[in-house]
Amino acid sequence: MSPSLPGSTPFLTPGLPEGRALELPGRGTTWIREARGPLGAPTLLLLHGWTANSALNWFGTYETLQREFNVVAMDHRGHGHGIRSRRRFKLEDCADDAAAVLEVLGVERAIAVGYSMGGPISQLLWRRHPKMIEGLVFCATAARFRDRRGERALSGVVTGLSFATRVAPSSVNRRVSERVLISKYDTTPLGIWAREQARQNDLRIILEAGHDVASFDARNWIDTVNVPTAVVLTTRDETVPPHQQRQLADSISGASVFEVSGRHDICATRPERFADVLMDACQDVASRLG
Repeated sequence: MSPSLPGSTPFLTPGLPEGRALELPGRGTTWIREARGPLGAPTLLLLHGWTANSALNWFGTYETLQREFNVVAMDHRGHGHGIRSRRRFKLEDCADDAAAVLEVLGVERAIAVGYSMGGPISQLLWRRHPKMIEGLVFCATAARFRDRRGERALSGVVTGLSFATRVAPSSVNRRVSERVLISKYDTTPLGIWAREQARQNDLRIILEAGHDVASFDARNWIDTVNVPTAVVLTTRDETVPPHQQRQLADSISGASVFEVSGRHDICATRPERFADVLMDACQDVASRLG
């Protein structure tokens, strides 16, 4: 697959599985990608970060991971081709969506792999559906992201913007989306492709998701995680500071830490480096499964 725009150099994404719609009874239609590994291999459920999707967050990892694992990735609500709903975005709904994906696919147990926003989703998935989750891998994420003062400020801004997107004409929302979500990507082949992916997102749901992530706090219960766990720590991360990532690892008994030198977007900017470390973390968790 080689996404491109007219006149641009194609950005090659070898190994990116084709996606397909998946109906989740009573919940809506989501979007998944699957990469089959060896027969009988453990299943990884990849849960992407805020404003990304199953293509942009994981495009550089599928080929590596499927050498030893069956891989399933999904688009979260309002992201990519994920579920569209008038309901306010809740991380708990995303966790329940993920459990529904496993159920529809007939996967009894999986290792949940959460990147950034996918970290809280995977934490909630384990808490709400513990029988489905046999291991956890956290990447560039934390058990809590902001202090209370920053949380309150963000809450007010996001609440106002999300309300505005409900009543504004679609043309206005498209212009806001271009400025807020898309202009941050450059005009390299990778950046152009990333812009194409970002244009699939629903602005209102994305804004609500940002608020819910900022409000997330698992510190009161994260130490009850009782499955093999690994943390991929992005050492130059300015979005989720390394000390917050390490606090997450320190909160979980027996959690392993795998450092990778890179910023928060290393999964897209240096996918080969990230994929190798992610593979090590997944192998570590798999080796400790009962």
